[in-house]
Amino acid sequence: MTQRTHRRSVPLPWRWFAAAAAAGVPVGLLWWLLAPGGLNLITRDPSLGSGANPEVWLPRDLTLAGLFVFAGCVVAVFLMDKPRSSPQLVLALGLAGGLAGAVIAWQAGVFAGQVWGAPADTSANASVAFSLRSMAVVLVWPAATAVSVFAISLLNELRRAPDGTGSHSGGAPLSGTAAPDA
Repeated sequence: MTQRTHRRSVPLPWRWFAAAAAAGVPVGLLWWLLAPGGLNLITRDPSLGSGANPEVWLPRDLTLAGLFVFAGCVVAVFLMDKPRSSPQLVLALGLAGGLAGAVIAWQAGVFAGQVWGAPADTSANASVAFSLRSMAVVLVWPAATAVSVFAISLLNELRRAPDGTGSHSGGAPLSGTAAPDA
C-alpha cells in the first residue's frame, strides 16, 4: 500500500519583494532631485549643476549609494520587526527585492534626468548625461539590507545571551533597563 504524504505549501511572502522593488521609484526620483548633475538640491552649487563637469560624477554616484544604504537599513528593520515562520525565505525575497529596487531606482533617476533635465551633449562622454558611472553601486542596497539584518540578529542574540553566571541577563545591557537581580 502506498501512502501519500501531503506537504503543506508555504505561500511565498512576495510582498517583501514587491515593497522593496516598488521603493525603487521614489528612491530614483529622490536621487535625481538631490544629486549633482540632477536638480542638485543638496549643494545648489551652479558649478555642480551640469554633468559636463567631471567633478560631478563621483558625488552623483555617492548620492545614490547613500540613498541605497538608507533604503537597505529600512528594509532590514521591516524584515526583522517580528518573528516569521520562514525567515530565510523572507530575507531572500527582501534581498532580491532590494536588488530589483536598486535597478528600478537607477533607471527611474536616469529617466527623470532625461525628462526633466536639461539636454546634454554626450559626444565627449556618456556620463555628461544624468547617469550612473559605477554599476557596483546597485549592489549597495541588498548589501546594506544583509548587513543590517545581521547586526539586528546579532544584537537580538546578545540580548538573550547568558551572562556567565548561569542566569540570563534579560537584555539589560542593551535595553537600558536595570538587571533583574539589581
